[in-house]
Amino acid sequence: MTTSNETQARNFLQEIVAEDKQAGKYGGRVHTRFPPEPNGYLHIGHAKSICINFGLAQQYGGKCNLRLDDTNPLTEDTDYVESIQRDVRWLGFDWDDRKFFASDYFEKLYAFAEQLIRQGQAYVCSLTADEISEWRGDFTTPGRDSPYRNRTVEENLDLFRRMRAGEFPDGKHTLRAKIDMASPNPVLRDPPIYRIRHAHHHRTGDTWCIYPLYDFAHCLSDSIEGITHSICTLEFENRRPLYDWIVDALIKGERPHQYEFARLKLTYTVMSKRKLLQMVSDKSVSGWDDPRMLTISGLRRRGFTPESLRDFATRIGVSKSDSWIDMGVLELSIREDLNERAPRAMAVLRPLKVVVTNYPEGQTEMLEVANHPQKPELGTRQVPFSRELFIEADDFQEVPQKGFFRLAPGKEVRLRSAYFIKCEEVIKDAAGNVTELRCTYDPATRGGDSPEGRKVKGTLHWVPGTAPTAEVRLYDRLFSVEHPDKDKDRDFKEFLNPNSLEVITTARVEPMLAQAAPESRFQFERLGYFYADPKDSTAGRPVFNRTVTLKDSWTKEQAKGK
Repeated sequence: MTTSNETQARNFLQEIVAEDKQAGKYGGRVHTRFPPEPNGYLHIGHAKSICINFGLAQQYGGKCNLRLDDTNPLTEDTDYVESIQRDVRWLGFDWDDRKFFASDYFEKLYAFAEQLIRQGQAYVCSLTADEISEWRGDFTTPGRDSPYRNRTVEENLDLFRRMRAGEFPDGKHTLRAKIDMASPNPVLRDPPIYRIRHAHHHRTGDTWCIYPLYDFAHCLSDSIEGITHSICTLEFENRRPLYDWIVDALIKGERPHQYEFARLKLTYTVMSKRKLLQMVSDKSVSGWDDPRMLTISGLRRRGFTPESLRDFATRIGVSKSDSWIDMGVLELSIREDLNERAPRAMAVLRPLKVVVTNYPEGQTEMLEVANHPQKPELGTRQVPFSRELFIEADDFQEVPQKGFFRLAPGKEVRLRSAYFIKCEEVIKDAAGNVTELRCTYDPATRGGDSPEGRKVKGTLHWVPGTAPTAEVRLYDRLFSVEHPDKDKDRDFKEFLNPNSLEVITTARVEPMLAQAAPESRFQFERLGYFYADPKDSTAGRPVFNRTVTLKDSWTKEQAKGK
């Protein structure tokens, strides 16, 4: 987590790694891994884990592997594998030559399973999955021994080898670890470690019809790769005894240790891959990279930067206890980053025509405008000014309310980097809608400078009358409530925000924006930060996604849908 904000005291994971390294544990090695399952696109919670695992390795001179835990062929796909690699690299990390798959170790894992059987620590169970679950009990119900628990080593080896050979249908048999059916921790009550699954695997094809379960494959993959610190989220804490049991039963000498941190819990979103997939499948969103999705792909397409996500990961810290992080913290990270890097530009989303009646007809002058008020190194640009221009429709009120300092009949405002103008006449259509303003300008105020003694409170952005049109997409939070999946009796999609996307096809932008390259970032003055969509922008016709507003305008009233 190498960001400018990394001046905080060390978190508990850093303390563990630092103490182990100082004590010479693992010979001073630090070796972590990021082990996603390739069954969906990564989300903001995975970004935190990526920053932790790769960041610890960087900080303490170690290594971090990328390992795809591909043990369930029914849910995995090469598209997910490729997206995971793109996301990790985009965040600024690399695994060098250390990209691995759990499927790389299938033969070794199978051999480990046979070793457990020979040691009398695993057996083939012929109960159904539902029966196994029932017989294992729970925290209040004791477990019961399977009637197949005392099969001989020879019988278990024979059945397990026949499972591998494909003699049995799915669910007919399961290989279970033989631990303790009376354990107070249900996880240790003879957990399944291999299952029959006749399914095509994205890497091994039809070579295998039995697959190790995550608990078995994960800890042994860590051991095979020489991982020192196996870092995972807090929901795996009660599974650590199983991790240790399997490793201790099969691995001699140096072994990895598991440590848990609190997973990211962010308001106004859901973190379940299953729920994200559901929204993609039923077209509640346009895809995994929909800019409203808190997937890394969605955030990237919306215009978030890798620096802002790394800053967010540092800002929220690493804890052992669960707590909610407000969405505003994520938005603050991207605002602060873009405020420094994004050049300024002007765009008008809902254009209202202005005719400057005392400006010479047919004349156009080029005004020099700074690209960033605090960064002269970003240079300037030329914006044409002529008799006709556009301002935002809501920057005019015919009967101004109290505290309204923008344009109104008889009122004067400053046009950014241009002139003072004064509204002299309002033109309306037959329905009474304002369609045009007739104004006069003061030639002495070129550049927007105020002559001595003149006070003008309002400064408006504008674009010339020849400004090209552009499509602008105003993205907002995908859900309208802080905790959309809190109520288990209601479908989380009931809380989708109907105003999470507004598409404007008649926006006007200053001429240079028409040539904006895909992935360009700008601050549209007074409107927010915008990003030229990398998928839908075409040559000379960019589509601008709003990344974030200039300030946090999300109120309790908005959250309640008022």
